Amino acid sequence: MKTVQISLNSIDKVKSFVNDITKFDNDFDLVSGRYVIDAKSIMGIFSLDLSKPIELNIHAEEDVDAVLEALKPYII
Repeated sequence: MKTVQISLNSIDKVKSFVNDITKFDNDFDLVSGRYVIDAKSIMGIFSLDLSKPIELNIHAEEDVDAVLEALKPYII
């Protein structure tokens, strides 16, 4: 598992993030405080405080580099 900090501070960023992340078969969790949600759930993402950075847990053994490359615009 790999963890990175991401920023989703606009509606357009959230939409494009979900479109990018659903291209992968791996599991992804977003962690904000005590909340953990599925990163592929657009409704779940909007339930988080998007004004702060969010932790993204990538549950993948291989393909991590491809995932990180696709998510580069969101990583801080």
